[in-house]
Amino acid sequence: MRLLYGFVRGDRLRLPPTALPFRRIRKDMLWCDDPGHSSYNRPVRTPFVPSHEVLSRTDGLYDICLVLDWNVTERRRNRGSAIFFHLIRPGYEPTAGCIAVSLRDMRRLLPHLRSGTMVTVIG
Repeated sequence: MRLLYGFVRGDRLRLPPTALPFRRIRKDMLWCDDPGHSSYNRPVRTPFVPSHEVLSRTDGLYDICLVLDWNVTERRRNRGSAIFFHLIRPGYEPTAGCIAVSLRDMRRLLPHLRSGTMVTVIG
């Protein structure tokens, strides 16, 4: 999958230098995961009633959140949404379909990433 851009919780941390474009997460930012909605697999803002992910999470998983081109550029309903490359839970618990790494590893990777970088998952 190609990397498109990232989100950052600028109120919680600073990014290392990177060529990847970033958007600062605000409290009103969400990601629509309702396949029946016209904004499916797109960022949206509150108030928003259909199913969605909150980008300003309290658990810190999206403090750095990279958007992968999984069903984004060529969107199809029910093909999956909100497939991100983000920070891992303590204890390295599995994600719900995303890719996750430690903050330390994310900081080491960011200087090498740019829009279009290919991410290959082997497993």
